[in-house]
Amino acid sequence: MQLRIDGHTAFAATGGRPFDPALPAVVFVHGSGLDHSVWALHSRWFAHHGRSVLAVDLPGHGRSDGPPPPSIAAMADWVAAAIVAVGVEQAAIVGHSMGSLVAIEAAARHPGKVRSLGLVGAAAAIPVHPDLLAAAAANDHAAIDMVAIWGHGQHAGLGGSRAPGLWMLGGAVRVLERARPGVLSNDLAACNAYQDGAAAAAKITQPTALVLGERDLMTPLKAGKALATAIAGSRTVTLPGAGHMLMAEHPDEVLKALASVV
Repeated sequence: MQLRIDGHTAFAATGGRPFDPALPAVVFVHGSGLDHSVWALHSRWFAHHGRSVLAVDLPGHGRSDGPPPPSIAAMADWVAAAIVAVGVEQAAIVGHSMGSLVAIEAAARHPGKVRSLGLVGAAAAIPVHPDLLAAAAANDHAAIDMVAIWGHGQHAGLGGSRAPGLWMLGGAVRVLERARPGVLSNDLAACNAYQDGAAAAAKITQPTALVLGERDLMTPLKAGKALATAIAGSRTVTLPGAGHMLMAEHPDEVLKALASVV
């Protein structure tokens, strides 16, 4: 599905069914350097179970035109504009990693447009290691390698995919390699600069579910639990042994947790 937002063409996958504004809407937001494809399984399930789905490519990502938004606040405003563009009053927002920052910021800035939140691999702040920032700024493939390796739990490097024949680590590398030059650097810098997560979380009144990985190196479990404490009435599911790329590592568990709130 193509949308026109801020003078640019944007793409959103709809889970294999036409978007119907009469149904409850769900917007899925990807993480740094990624695109809508990371939500392929989950967006399809919700689209076939009574929801209208937008798994968006943020500007400059995947099939969406325009420059990548330079800040989490700008990404949040863009998601709010996408909700308006499809003709619905509000939507649930599900975000992974950077997308979780976008989700909480959107809920704080545009509360009337957000029905509920699903936060996967989330924290109020996502500081980025200087070596990763430098590699990404140089468009060095080492940045992709670092994200892929640090982003997965130990079992993901050895196999363990729920889909026979697929390699989680290699699949993540290929998605990151598809990103345009500068996109990963932009996203990591936006995450590193974002300091408003705690304040945004304190404003959230919408039903919220967090899905956290026990061995997440990028948004550590301790940080995820602190975010959950800051969001009144939120519900947390912790997945044992899981890393940061939870949708690939534990797709069924993530789906079950999201279904409780989306």
